[in-house]
Amino acid sequence: MSVPDNPRIYHIVHVDRLTSIATDRLWCDAEVPERTTGGTGIGMPDLKARRLELGLRSHPELTVGACVPFYFCPRSVMLYVIHKRNHRQLTYRGGQEPIVHLEANLLDVVDWAGSEGHRWAFTLSNASSFYAEDRCRLDQLGEIDWAAVKASDWRECKEAKQAEFLVEKFFPWDLVRRIGVFSEAVARRVSAALPPGRPRPSVEVKRPWYY
Repeated sequence: MSVPDNPRIYHIVHVDRLTSIATDRLWCDAEVPERTTGGTGIGMPDLKARRLELGLRSHPELTVGACVPFYFCPRSVMLYVIHKRNHRQLTYRGGQEPIVHLEANLLDVVDWAGSEGHRWAFTLSNASSFYAEDRCRLDQLGEIDWAAVKASDWRECKEAKQAEFLVEKFFPWDLVRRIGVFSEAVARRVSAALPPGRPRPSVEVKRPWYY
């Protein structure tokens, strides 16, 4: 499968984090201890700690944890783990329903990062792994296994499906183009959480993005 004409990237968060993110921005894990981010965390502490140590080959002085991570697809492997609620390293047990997808346009993000001096990269597999390969040029996007990224049944391509896009330090709220949610009830929570005077992306119920 070739590179999509207009690739999108997705970050998942608990709905109760939206007010903080929309008021400020989405911070990387390395910055979170210095900020008042608010809301429910959904990551795995052990993996987050590892990512703070894992360096990127394309930017040797930059760690994975110093970047905000995105997947190249909704309905990620991580969302499945959240849905199952039984992984020993997962502290969050609230299921997938309150989790929302923040969607952005990859090319818009790259343009913004270039203009603001933020480094970016992408990995060909799970960025938490010690063997993940990373790249930092758009003409290398074809190295991603796009068929795996788009696969609904990813049992035979789990690592490739978890390819990530990483942007240094933080991600601005105004680059979020759409918010995909599990249900109308969550859509109402999203609308209530977004502060006045800030950009309001479209909010859409996207049940196929969930398990």
